[in-house]
Amino acid sequence: MPVWRLRDFQNDDLDQAIQIWDQSRVPGSPEPVFTLAEVMAAARAGQPAVVATVGDELVGMAVAQVHGERAWILLVALGSRWRNRGIGSALLANLERRLRSAGAHRISAMLPDAATGSAAFEHSGYHRRDGLVYYELLEPPGPDKTLLGELGGRVMPDGLWHTMSGMEGVKEVIERRIVSPLENPDLADRYGVQPPKAVILFGPPGTGKTSFAKAIASRLDWPFVELFPSRLAASSEGGLAASLREVFADLAELEEVVLFIDEVEEIASARTGIATNPAHGVTNELLKLIPAFREGERRLMVCATNSVHSLDSAFLRPGRFDYVIPVGPPDEPARHAVWQRYLGSSAAHVDLGRLVEASELFTPADIEFASRKGSQAAFEREVSDRSGRPATTEDYLAAIADTRPTLTTELLTEFDADSEKFTRL
Repeated sequence: MPVWRLRDFQNDDLDQAIQIWDQSRVPGSPEPVFTLAEVMAAARAGQPAVVATVGDELVGMAVAQVHGERAWILLVALGSRWRNRGIGSALLANLERRLRSAGAHRISAMLPDAATGSAAFEHSGYHRRDGLVYYELLEPPGPDKTLLGELGGRVMPDGLWHTMSGMEGVKEVIERRIVSPLENPDLADRYGVQPPKAVILFGPPGTGKTSFAKAIASRLDWPFVELFPSRLAASSEGGLAASLREVFADLAELEEVVLFIDEVEEIASARTGIATNPAHGVTNELLKLIPAFREGERRLMVCATNSVHSLDSAFLRPGRFDYVIPVGPPDEPARHAVWQRYLGSSAAHVDLGRLVEASELFTPADIEFASRKGSQAAFEREVSDRSGRPATTEDYLAAIADTRPTLTTELLTEFDADSEKFTRL
């Protein structure tokens, strides 16, 4: 009888391991709880895995995964010619030693009835527990999480749209022009409405352009990918233009995406007419990539800029961007809503009207900072004297006085001029 030996799994074993997996399946039996991909990923990631070999032939394999004091045996598989020879029990014994040395004190396994390896468990002291039911929730196919992770993307949490209180004018425009057609493509098609594929948000810094982009992704339930122009140049030997091509090629693999480019003027500034200007190549490349991006059915590009007037005129044409939307500073009702949002329960103890009036040149980001600063001051006072006194209007007025507003009269004048010249709704 040939002699079999046990050793660690090696990456070179992958092809034979897949063959063993196939041979161990009983025709007509339920699908294994753990998939082949999960088993192989665990083995290649260094989780406890042992194989049995006869010469150069792999004849059995056992793989487990450790989670603290609990370990799950993912696989015990034997070649069709090598069953009932004690190999399965030996694989289990070897695997158990590895698991115990890794700190596991409870070893579990879940197999279909009559699966290969069942006898090895029963001969090795494992107790069969009847009366248990295995439940499984299969999520619908989503974005390619590996690719999404490589792009630095993520799925935004639910409810971000509702946090944008206080910017109702901009919110209404985005709702009607962007979100609604993308949410109702069949209805839009019936009325000849083309859902937008690319939009520009412009306005002073801190007015919420990034927050709106994330809220759109949350509302649509599409993955959100943000490109940072300042980081792209370092990611490719070919420079910024080559990086853009590579990223957009990857984006084409996603079925749906909200692509956000902040400070887009860094890669789409007005061309000077001097052919040797290196910025020309980057702007030209982006102008070429946008039409291909627009061909996707469930894609939206959102570009944000603080200086829309500095963008190249070709970049702003309707054929590339459907809408150019101003995101201005919050008016009094908007500041009231933003203060209320960030104050939370403290809003009941302060004069919101005075805070709104005192924060005239504040952006939502400024209000958030002043709110936190005032709350921190009240917290530190309470830690010191334990008087039970809530945060007061004076706490927040002091924080406002100590906060330099982002907006200036010059910025607002420039924004008004840009809004009149560039807004396209």
